[in-house]
Amino acid sequence: MIFKRINISDFNISTKLILQSIHLYYSVNPKYYSDNLVHRKEKIMIYKDEKFTLKDGREVLLRTPKSSEAKQLLDYMKKTAGETINLSRYPEEISMTLEQEKEFLKSARDGKNQMMITAFVDGEVAGNCNIVLSSKIKEAHRASIGIAVLSDYWGLGIGYILMGELIKKAEELCLMQLELDYIEGNERARSLYEKMGFEEVARKPRAIKLKDGTILDMISMLKILSI
Repeated sequence: MIFKRINISDFNISTKLILQSIHLYYSVNPKYYSDNLVHRKEKIMIYKDEKFTLKDGREVLLRTPKSSEAKQLLDYMKKTAGETINLSRYPEEISMTLEQEKEFLKSARDGKNQMMITAFVDGEVAGNCNIVLSSKIKEAHRASIGIAVLSDYWGLGIGYILMGELIKKAEELCLMQLELDYIEGNERARSLYEKMGFEEVARKPRAIKLKDGTILDMISMLKILSI
């Protein structure tokens, strides 16, 4: 048997109205979101090992990091914060101790409202991303995401792979939209986000002030998912 994806545009007007009514019901029905939260709690928010081939032929391993890898993650965060102005913190603002980072990673693995996916190349952390869900019924259809890749690994497709896996997870969780923010001027990130189907929806003027006095906007983007 062969299955194909059917778009609403394939149906006649009366069928479209029925489908749109069903979509509206699930979009506004509190029980849908209540059930969605229950469904989410039953999900284990751990990404199991998956390997992908990068543009240079090397393998990248994606998985949820372990508490034993806390030092690697701390080093990665400090390095990424130091090599670009496009993250929200400077390196000296990353003040977590090793024990605190271990506890954070443990709680992230045990929790139900977020998932971390780390990219390892040759055993080293190359990038990381996360998806954070709301525990509120009114916001159960939404999630925010974040991603950063070390500059040594730019241009290899790691960002594209990580974003793709986040989107797959969001669809598994029956989410309706994904949201993210980025700092004005980060055209590399914007290009990736647009490629993955995100659109700019808002801009917070003068949200960022760099050490040299430069003022930048914070830009919000949104991707609508199928349900």
